Amino acid sequence: MKSIVRIGSGSAYAEDDLMPASDLAEKGELDYICFDSLAERTLALAQMRKINNPQLGYDLRLEELVKTFAPYVEKGKLKVIGNMGVANPIAAVEKAVEICKQLGLRNVKFASITGDDISDKIESIDPILWETGKRLSQLSGKVVSANAYIGAEPIVEALEKGANFIIGGRLADPSLYIGPMAYEFNWSLNDWDKIGQGTLIAHLLECGTHVTGGNFADPPYRVVPELDHLGLPIAEIEPSGNAIITKLDDTGGMVTAGTIKAQMVYEVHDPEQYLTPDVTCNMRNAKVLEEIKDRVAVWGATGQKWPDTLKVLVGVFEGYIGEGEVSFAGPGASERAKLSREILYKRINRRYGEKIEELRIDIIGLDSIHGSATSLLNETLHDVRVRVAARTHDKNIAEAIGKEVEWQFFGPSGGGGFRKYVREVLAMYSTLVPRNEFQYKVEVKEVQYV
Repeated sequence: MKSIVRIGSGSAYAEDDLMPASDLAEKGELDYICFDSLAERTLALAQMRKINNPQLGYDLRLEELVKTFAPYVEKGKLKVIGNMGVANPIAAVEKAVEICKQLGLRNVKFASITGDDISDKIESIDPILWETGKRLSQLSGKVVSANAYIGAEPIVEALEKGANFIIGGRLADPSLYIGPMAYEFNWSLNDWDKIGQGTLIAHLLECGTHVTGGNFADPPYRVVPELDHLGLPIAEIEPSGNAIITKLDDTGGMVTAGTIKAQMVYEVHDPEQYLTPDVTCNMRNAKVLEEIKDRVAVWGATGQKWPDTLKVLVGVFEGYIGEGEVSFAGPGASERAKLSREILYKRINRRYGEKIEELRIDIIGLDSIHGSATSLLNETLHDVRVRVAARTHDKNIAEAIGKEVEWQFFGPSGGGGFRKYVREVLAMYSTLVPRNEFQYKVEVKEVQYV
């Protein structure tokens, strides 16, 4: 058992910048680097790519990930864990092996983790959706994905099988980090207090540069240095799960008690019962102590048994959104934008009202965020933008919405900067499914040359 394991955060979401992660791999003296490659809609989009081409559906950055980090893996400098397999972990591993062969790499042992995808049986389960309170079968759209947030157990299995580059589907964000902790320190996955403490550390790492100042900067009240060069966090973890959070010295941002606390409560509805696939984490009594500059000790979280259900994100195709935008500037801009909105409401409702599911027209800069509660409603602004968005199942009508905005070129006066586009609507719904509906599978594949 190691006395300290160093784990770095490599990515916080599907399109995160990989350059800071490359710095970590080069200079961080890491044992592991973990990549979260997902966001709520990412899986549904990947599922649609997979439907169109069964060999796709993985992270669009996969080639960059493998080319950048597999050489470090080959040299034994670190191991890589991530959910960059997205909707197609097996195809992702096949592609990764092919890339390694092109690079002449040998000592890379990949593992694919599957079992999170229950798209084939979610409709028969027909769960109640959180957002509507109704059964999935009561939706009118087409189900395109159903993926559960799964835990660290298959990651531990992959490491036990000798894998050093692990590619999963919807591995839960904190579970990416719990896997190597449990493996290195020989934790039982039923040791709730250790898994709870480890989950707190994982939660601090999972959002990347949030904990090094990105989620903390709020000038002039909270000033963070060199935000243009934020460094990713590193955790130096002890067998107890207690850890030091730090970063590379030559990167921007900072690690302080304040940045730690800001991330600690981020997206946590109940700090006493933070539910993950691995544990019910209690971070209410967690302790934070600044030791020296950019080194903060964190300890004191505990845990209880994991939930009996897993959260599942269900992606549903619900038609198209047609959008259009136009700007108004100078004296009277606010009034001309309000007139534009009035005209658009009347024209769109008269022409397409019965075939539009939802319609929203905002004046960006005036009331697009706070609506009628905004304090600016009676003020005169000199730079605003009208945005129209309509959802419909008819693609032709979605295209017509942008044309209606473009027609505003002929009045009110002074409109400009027109923009129009159409996109598919992938609505995401959340639900819970019993754990026993899921069976994980770990497959290991080495780079072999004929």
